[in-house]
Amino acid sequence: MTATARVGARWMTLFTLAWLAIWTVQLTPVQLLLPLQLNTSDDDWIRGVVSSGFVLGIGGLFGIIAAPFVGAISDRSRSSRGRRRPWALAGVWLAAVFLVLTGLAGGPWLVGACWVGVSIGISVASAAFTALIADQLPPAQRGAASSAVGSSQAVGIVLGVGLVVLLGLGVLAGYLLLAVVIAVIGTLTALLLPDPPAAASELPQRAANRGRLASLRDRDFAWMLWGRLVANIGNALGTALFLFFLLHGLDQHEAQAQDNLLLLIVVYTVFVVIASVLTGILSDRTGRRRGLTVAATFVQAASGVAIVILPTFEMTMIAAALMGLGYGAFSTVGLAFATDLLPDEQDHARDLGIVNVTAALGQLIGPMVGAGLVALVGGFWLVFLMAAVLSVLGGLMTALARSPEPVPAPR
Repeated sequence: MTATARVGARWMTLFTLAWLAIWTVQLTPVQLLLPLQLNTSDDDWIRGVVSSGFVLGIGGLFGIIAAPFVGAISDRSRSSRGRRRPWALAGVWLAAVFLVLTGLAGGPWLVGACWVGVSIGISVASAAFTALIADQLPPAQRGAASSAVGSSQAVGIVLGVGLVVLLGLGVLAGYLLLAVVIAVIGTLTALLLPDPPAAASELPQRAANRGRLASLRDRDFAWMLWGRLVANIGNALGTALFLFFLLHGLDQHEAQAQDNLLLLIVVYTVFVVIASVLTGILSDRTGRRRGLTVAATFVQAASGVAIVILPTFEMTMIAAALMGLGYGAFSTVGLAFATDLLPDEQDHARDLGIVNVTAALGQLIGPMVGAGLVALVGGFWLVFLMAAVLSVLGGLMTALARSPEPVPAPR
């Protein structure tokens, strides 16, 4: 049953904090710690890029299995502690433990194995928290909640990378800090956010003619998923290898590259937050989400084209702003659009777990694909070109998903 009662500022604040912790611990290693951990000498730098892409890709593979599987179990939970809370707690603590182990690991194989544990934990927690949007929010507040998810992604990168760089933390200390962040904030928000036990009428009742993943056969839901996955791969291609690009594409030394990476992330974040807030409000007021989602992918694509045309640090700054605008709007309105398209009200967590995994998987597949492209041409121009192509392709796929009737916010 679709929620009708509006939630207050306390709910939104706790929800935002949960996502801030999730994104901080997921993206800080992707952007900074894993590349530093796996970077090799200047004479063999491509091997470091390939190792980083491999580690992130393997983690993504396990994440795509964990989130919908756990989501489906939580949809059917009768626990007096709630449907989502136990899984949120399990996910944040699993991530915390494996963040510590990743920091202690050495060599790409052991680092990759530990990162799998982090990815599974983050996917499980993300599925649980994302399901709360459909469980507890009316359609007119879903854009605002999705804006919190999108804005937290950008702020989380700045928070994590900023703390590591400005405090001068090493790789291990950085991982330990992230483990504390997800354990403390994730636990508190999971305990404080409401999660009432499900009534019997809310538990999934599988019809005889429906398969276990019948939602994937829903035409509009499937096109939205494919568009979300492809556009997120485009975003990851354009952002995940920034440190390697600064080091080996623009020939900056390590200290300068780390400082400039933080600067790029700040620029990216400012525009992600601006786009997330404005488009989240706009989509709630109009109820028309598909057009905004598609338009955002074309803005995102412009960033890759800009760097291909003029690969300088100054142009990279402009590209970071364009990527922030495009991805901020896409991640915010796209998640609200996905929530509107859910085909089965009784399988919210499972289906939103799949939605969430397409975003996370795109962010983890991107570096792996990017590493292959760098190895293929011995440089970065093809990475940014493909980032633009995939962004546009993701938008065109999203356009094939028919919008539900708009549900504007009450005046």
